[in-house]
Amino acid sequence: MNRTTAVRPVVAGLLALGVLGTGAAGAHAAAADAVDPGNELITARSDAPTVKTWEEFRVQGRTEGVRPGYTVLLQQKQGAEWKALPVSTVVNRDGSYRMRVKLGMRGENQLRTVTGRDGTVVSAPMTVEVR
Repeated sequence: MNRTTAVRPVVAGLLALGVLGTGAAGAHAAAADAVDPGNELITARSDAPTVKTWEEFRVQGRTEGVRPGYTVLLQQKQGAEWKALPVSTVVNRDGSYRMRVKLGMRGENQLRTVTGRDGTVVSAPMTVEVR
């Protein structure tokens, strides 16, 4: 075994542990830099107050204090809890965002958008009726 072959597993192990490169600390710092503390705001609105089951509509809004490229998630109120839906988008350069949504639960659906670490920046809820 030559010197290069012996070093490769050690370097691979250090990369896996996050000792080399950015690792978990770098990811945490990137998330912390995505939001300006105390100045963050997100708004949301639907382009259709009433839709048919599985009919596509759009949710759009603006952010303040959230850097471009950061993820915006959509949540739906189910019972007393807010559950994440499988739809997301990113913040544009001008602070706006837009996403396409389809809902299958009939009745009034309360939706909101969230961004920031741990969903700390939350929009006011909006209601979309699905018939």
